[in-house]
Amino acid sequence: MNYTTQMDAARQGIITREMEAVAKKEHRKAEEIRDLTAKGQVVIPCNRVHTCIEPNGIGSMLRTKINVNLGVSRDCPNLDTELEKVNSAVKMGAESIMDLSSFGDTRRFRRWLTEECPAMIGTVPIYDAVVYYHKALKSITTKEWLDIVKMHAEDGVDFMTIHCGINRATANRFKANRRLMNLVSRGGSILFAWMEMTGEENPFYEHFDEVLDICREYDVTLSLGDACRPGCIEDAGDVSQIEELVTLGELTRRAWEKDVQVIIEGPGHMPLNQIEANMRIQKEICKGAPFYVLGPLVTDIAPGYDHITAAIGGAMAAAYGASFLCYVTPAEHLRLPNVDDVKEGIIASRIAAHAADLAKGVPCASDWDHEMSLARKRLDWETMFSLAIDPEKARHYRAQSQPEKEDTCSMCGNFCAVKNMNRILDGEIVSIFDE
Repeated sequence: MNYTTQMDAARQGIITREMEAVAKKEHRKAEEIRDLTAKGQVVIPCNRVHTCIEPNGIGSMLRTKINVNLGVSRDCPNLDTELEKVNSAVKMGAESIMDLSSFGDTRRFRRWLTEECPAMIGTVPIYDAVVYYHKALKSITTKEWLDIVKMHAEDGVDFMTIHCGINRATANRFKANRRLMNLVSRGGSILFAWMEMTGEENPFYEHFDEVLDICREYDVTLSLGDACRPGCIEDAGDVSQIEELVTLGELTRRAWEKDVQVIIEGPGHMPLNQIEANMRIQKEICKGAPFYVLGPLVTDIAPGYDHITAAIGGAMAAAYGASFLCYVTPAEHLRLPNVDDVKEGIIASRIAAHAADLAKGVPCASDWDHEMSLARKRLDWETMFSLAIDPEKARHYRAQSQPEKEDTCSMCGNFCAVKNMNRILDGEIVSIFDE
């Protein structure tokens, strides 16, 4: 092997097997994928230990990708349920699985994922450190924090969220400019508390070069976490969020100097009128590094329906340049999602992603819609079901209310505009009440 990471290969002019696979999926030339990877505008998260992965590229000019968060917790420790969610997510087309387990034998589940799952696998080592060491937060040492990063890389994780941007300077700015919702990032709040209790600098910021060395060795993509992401509409776009983003831009440059691939994480909760500006600011500060967003949720008032509030924001964010959408389920803010919640969240996110791909003119994105329109024009129900983003639900809805005429639906029946236009343009007689 003459290269260490996908970025290193690209900068040497090498087209890797992974780049070729991504090019084929994206209907682009392999040379184009190589050049974008060299610039850091496309990442291909593929840890060399994760040999069963099916490579995917993440970048604003590519198809918008979907990540699914899952994992066991103290209140919901059933590993079999999480495995069912993984299998369901992959079947429904999610390109990425992020293991956020915070209880029990987390390494067993993580290793199963990297040995068996073809999706990109992400983790947040900060969570795992608290579980793994099983001691008071303030007693975890800098070396122990970094050792967990190394462990996850060894286990085959393709990308890691590490909250490097919340250093002591950012934390002090946050304390001087208090928010309504404070910090809602789990990783960010853990590191903030650790810094406050120990008086030390964020270990991942202070020893960022060591983190990069680990990522470079295994070709782990570094997902720079947004500890200061807004947790409500009122906090969106405040000084803490922007200051952290500036720090992440500086860290991106340092990562690229070591050929480490980088994703930038973004908001959070954000009103519609701020999304476009936020995407453009990120592109400028982080020089086009792929942007990974949670939502953003465009209103705070819809618990039970936050897969919808997130899909609205996600579609707009991706249309303006976000590359990677973290799904949100109806259970957001309420409980750990079950299998049905996972499905609802994935479908909502996939709709948002595809809507954005149409807006961006991603190659071949509109082909799917064209084929569906042809099937509708022909009143070809079986083809419509096969093209539906959720065939099972589409088929179920039609079966619940069978029409008198098989070529129509129970909404319009013989008033069906499609059926009647087909007939009249073919020179046939349209007689709605006599049929």
